[in-house]
Amino acid sequence: MTTELLDRETFIAKLREVGGRAYYDKHPFHVAMNEGRLLPEALRGWVANRFYYQSNIPIKDAAILSNCPLREVRRVWVHRILDHDGSSGNEGGIEAWLRLGEGCGLSRNELLENRHLLPGVRFAVDAYVNFARMQPWPVAIASSLTELFAPDLMATRLAGFEKFYTWINPSGLDYFRRRVTQARRDSGEALAITLEHCNTRELQNAAIRALGFKCDVLWSMLDAIHHAYADANR
Repeated sequence: MTTELLDRETFIAKLREVGGRAYYDKHPFHVAMNEGRLLPEALRGWVANRFYYQSNIPIKDAAILSNCPLREVRRVWVHRILDHDGSSGNEGGIEAWLRLGEGCGLSRNELLENRHLLPGVRFAVDAYVNFARMQPWPVAIASSLTELFAPDLMATRLAGFEKFYTWINPSGLDYFRRRVTQARRDSGEALAITLEHCNTRELQNAAIRALGFKCDVLWSMLDAIHHAYADANR
């Protein structure tokens, strides 16, 4: 097995290849959602289950920070926790997702108490958090590079929701609007850190596998949701 370090362009290309092959925008449930083919029950099920993922993102990022000895990296990464948990003058992504739920007809307590959480979604999300706790911090950061593909997905999703799901309160779509910009910033930061600190072939290979693992997590979540709400599609 070769141990020669991949050059920057080749490393980036291999990372992007993973997303091109395995990102969840190609999942049948996600395609149906963007094409307006979900009934309200299925869309609410997706929102409710995705909330468990959203609420665990800052926990995942705190795990990465706890393993990272480099102050300069922690200073870059820490804003992600506040982006989701919120801070003074910033409601945060979790609150925005709760408003999405309310816009869909779900109560805050339904989401906060995980009343609709599917076992497969819980398992996938918990596996992702544990991955961030257990893996070397540069590898855990590389797993977040699904953000490279998120801006286009968010823009397409927002357009689809506005066109097909007019029964949703428009204020509930604010999460998607802000993530178009945030995902571009976040993916740039994560890619820069990955390129600098995955500085052996072993770490580069681990980073590529980590991104594949994250794609599997997101795909597995949709598998569980698709199975549960298969009868709620047009």
